[in-house]
Amino acid sequence: MELHNLKPAVGSVRSSKRVARGQGSGGSTAGRGHKGDKSRSGHKDKRNFEGGQMPMQMRLPKRGFKNVNRVEYVPLNLARLQAISEKFKVTTIDLDWLVANGIVGKNDRVKILANGELDAALTISAHACSSAAKQAIEEKGGSVNLV
Repeated sequence: MELHNLKPAVGSVRSSKRVARGQGSGGSTAGRGHKGDKSRSGHKDKRNFEGGQMPMQMRLPKRGFKNVNRVEYVPLNLARLQAISEKFKVTTIDLDWLVANGIVGKNDRVKILANGELDAALTISAHACSSAAKQAIEEKGGSVNLV
């Protein structure tokens, strides 16, 4: 026995019916059954089509609103800034440094928030800063630069 001699068992493989090719493909309906959308030419099953029943995405109510103009910020709290300054032993934190050290992504917008305590005098540059955070940073002798 060799690979080029192998054949399927006799009768196990049938040739496929050539649907819609005249009488030879199954009598008067040409192998398509009787009437209905699937017997017509050009029929294609639509995605999410449920046989004419109201589809699921139309039965469920619409919810909420997506504002396309919303600006998403990555929050950096004072406690996190304190931890960063202690870990890396830095007093100046800018966006390029944050991206280089993998703290934020290169396309992220950064906002400084006032959660936590700050001990060191830091010079920070960010896209936005809450007033409480700015006040806390300036009380410790630091400064905030908005980009």
